[in-house]
Amino acid sequence: MLDIKFIRQNPGVVKKACLEKQVKVDIDRLLRVDKIRQELLRTLEDMRSQKNKANEKIQKTKNNKKKKAIISEMQELNKNLDRIAIKFKETDKKFQNLILLAPNIPSEDSPVGPNEKFNKEIEKWGEIPNFDFEIKDHIQLGRDLDLIDIEAGTKTAGFRGYYLKNDAVLLHFALIWYTINKMKQKGFGLFVSPTLLREFSLIGSGHFPTGRDEVYLIGNPNKLENGKIIKEPTFLAGTSEPSLLAYYADKVLNKGDLPIKMCGISQCYRSEAGSYGKDTRGLYRLHEFMKVEQVVICRADMKESNKWLEKMRKISQEILKDLKLPHRVISICTGDMGLGKYKMYDIETWMPSRNTYGETHSDSNLTTWQARRLNIKYKTRENKREYVHTLNNTAIASPRILIAILECNQQKNGSILIPEALRPYLDNKKYITRKDNK
Repeated sequence: MLDIKFIRQNPGVVKKACLEKQVKVDIDRLLRVDKIRQELLRTLEDMRSQKNKANEKIQKTKNNKKKKAIISEMQELNKNLDRIAIKFKETDKKFQNLILLAPNIPSEDSPVGPNEKFNKEIEKWGEIPNFDFEIKDHIQLGRDLDLIDIEAGTKTAGFRGYYLKNDAVLLHFALIWYTINKMKQKGFGLFVSPTLLREFSLIGSGHFPTGRDEVYLIGNPNKLENGKIIKEPTFLAGTSEPSLLAYYADKVLNKGDLPIKMCGISQCYRSEAGSYGKDTRGLYRLHEFMKVEQVVICRADMKESNKWLEKMRKISQEILKDLKLPHRVISICTGDMGLGKYKMYDIETWMPSRNTYGETHSDSNLTTWQARRLNIKYKTRENKREYVHTLNNTAIASPRILIAILECNQQKNGSILIPEALRPYLDNKKYITRKDNK
């Protein structure tokens, strides 16, 4: 969420960000509603002040006739106060609905453009594998080596369902464990975070209101011990980012506590409502997967938060380099980066069957945009309270990354070479073969 004072002082800058990010929100209307809201708030405060003064007069007045007159005036004041309070509540709701849609201002060095065609490659690592045999995609490799069953997954779970089997299961958890150990070495605190979320956490992270279609809503209501139904909606998390940030909601941190480095390990659920017809085969775009996520909370200093943006990206690249997976870094353009992003990178890993790179990581700096929604602050040396900067990045997401591992490491005899970094987690086995999985 943007600071309303900033919007008042810089409406042109915010309108420009709306255009560049393809965000449909009427900033002029927001400012009109804000003005009415301010006027109503001043009226409410003035009426409450009058009420307090009237109460003091009543207590001091001994003449019953004068006292009744003051009470009569106060009763009329209460009616007007209730009326204005209702109007303020309605206006404040309109204000909140509008300001939640106001986008963060993108960085000056973010590419400007309406869609992914304007994203810019800034770095590339690794040699694209050159096979001297006809390659198989991960689906065929999964069938041949008894690792993946898409058909049974679809029968059981519906579209985009899947089963991982045998050595694919070991490979999947080897990746997770390897990454957890990497994050621990980098000084990140480890969290297994909730995957059932209240609405405020998704509003706070910025996944709501615009991303509701991508998030699963739990259909059956919760109940308290006494049997009373809780009417508040509950949602399935698409990433551990909202729950990690919500851990510090409404807290005031000490400057010495920063930066806070968090690593979330969780199952993730996404409806993929906006991807109809895209990547319908295999493990690329799924409703359910596991992810290790990086989140950093730091001081409200652009130099520091951008430093963490680069650091987190390098950690992800270090993981891919350890796995010997060719990849490239993409600077995301304004129209493709989302509402709350100040600056954003994607890392794309080479996937032979696609004959191109596929997105495997996403690294973002959101400055104070999430912190304002979740009310996360810290005390400065001058004892002032400032909103923190928040950042997030994928450490690893599986099974999508298995596409690259299986396809890039396939051998002429049909086996899979296990990346050396993962072998300690698989009894130091070097290859996956069909015989192993019988």
